[in-house]
Amino acid sequence: MTDLYPVRRALLSVSDKTGLIDLGRALAARGVELISTGGTARTLRDAGLEVRDVSEITGFPEMMDGRVKTLHPMVHGGLLALRDDAGHVAAMETHLIAPIDLLVVNLYPFEETVAKGADYATCIENIDIGGPAMIRAASKNHLFVNVVVDVQDYDALLAELEANDGHTTYAFRQNLALTAYSRTAAYDAAVSAWMAKALKEEAPRRRAFAGTLAQTLRYGENPHQNAAFYVDGSNRPGVATAVQHQGKELSYNNINDTDAAFELVAEFSPEESAACAIIKHANPCGVAKGATLLEAYKAAFDCDRTSAFGGIVALNKPLDAETAEEITGIFTEVVIAPGASEEAKEIFAKKKNLRLLTTEGLPDVMAAGLTFRQVAGGFLVQDKDNGFIGMDDLKVVTKKAPTAEQMRDLLFAWKVAKHVKSNAIVYVKDQATVGVGAGQMSRVDSALIAAKKAERMAEALGLAEPLTIGSAVASDAFFPFPDGLLEAAAAGATCVIQPGGSMRDNEVIAAADEAGLAMVFTGMRHFRH
Repeated sequence: MTDLYPVRRALLSVSDKTGLIDLGRALAARGVELISTGGTARTLRDAGLEVRDVSEITGFPEMMDGRVKTLHPMVHGGLLALRDDAGHVAAMETHLIAPIDLLVVNLYPFEETVAKGADYATCIENIDIGGPAMIRAASKNHLFVNVVVDVQDYDALLAELEANDGHTTYAFRQNLALTAYSRTAAYDAAVSAWMAKALKEEAPRRRAFAGTLAQTLRYGENPHQNAAFYVDGSNRPGVATAVQHQGKELSYNNINDTDAAFELVAEFSPEESAACAIIKHANPCGVAKGATLLEAYKAAFDCDRTSAFGGIVALNKPLDAETAEEITGIFTEVVIAPGASEEAKEIFAKKKNLRLLTTEGLPDVMAAGLTFRQVAGGFLVQDKDNGFIGMDDLKVVTKKAPTAEQMRDLLFAWKVAKHVKSNAIVYVKDQATVGVGAGQMSRVDSALIAAKKAERMAEALGLAEPLTIGSAVASDAFFPFPDGLLEAAAAGATCVIQPGGSMRDNEVIAAADEAGLAMVFTGMRHFRH
């Protein structure tokens, strides 16, 4: 038995009319009979093509506002019949069911409708029923039937027909079926996710996530791991929606680190000041605000120049020429910003390996969302950490209260600590990090490492003393004992921000008072694993 089967009869029913006329003309030129529905049929007829209405095939008109039109044995029999099964062929002959060799369907724009903020009733009306049913039928019968669900596959279909004199191969139909099943799975995942949110169901019995392939990657975290990048269609400003202007393809680690950098820098409003975050291995090695991007970049760079080498730079304002020139002074993997001047692009063009990404804006750090992580046998799902602490949320717990200047640095340090792997300790002075301790099993070690880095940078910069002297320090979770707090005090910190909530809070507060520190509690922690 040959795996080549001809395409003689096609059913087309699409919401997205892109490329439809060209596809219809190409099929008609090959003598393929066209069957269609509603707006798709009108579009094809308006282009001068001969089309049969589905209602003519089924003997029933479209009804119930188009909800019922293709759910009929004359359609599904034509899609599901096994052409090499005598019983199926006899049933087709008895009931006058003609085979359908090609199904072209793209679904009602449910995801787009939800993204536009449509009301509940409108979203419900944009849930496709007949489309997924036909897609699943055609996909199941891919031994004989071709199913196309994406506009970008039209050219591949026509090329296959051209290469095989109007026929398609089994391997081609298999790949189409895979794409089709993936599409219906993603569609159902989008519907179920929307409904769970609409019904405020925080933990539905079943949870599905879906994405569309953006690119295959050279490898994953390591060269022996295969990897790919998928986008979820949410259009959140960031690495998934950015335009890459130059440089080689982003790697798995580039994408992960760039996302971390842009989400961090978005914590700082561009209306208030320029800000820069430099990331290495998903942790910040320098974050700063400044009157200009150049000033912010220099201050962030001076926190840890060693780690910044080969890092990711994120800016909260469009990249300008002066900042671009400064960034090119060191090897940098990726720069991401909400725009870039032509002069800045020209400067970066001289650095062929540097990737420049621009977005339409900054992500909303307050927006709700979900994050998920795979574990053996399942996955964990949680709300996105969009917790926010403002000046009015802070509780002064020591005898000494922070000054207004210290409060600004404390809140800055708190925003950064949210994006540092736990256990996190962040020293800040004059709205710039001066020491970052990340990912240690002991909070004391994080405090020590951050202070040691500051000492080394002071030597490198020719400073008389580390910038941790007179700094503010943030801890992403409470100090369980006074030891971590005292290490920060020994490094020169004068004020502390932490969640509080330890059984030994009173001991920690007493230690802060004895050391002459000002300390505030947030009542909120920011573990990041």
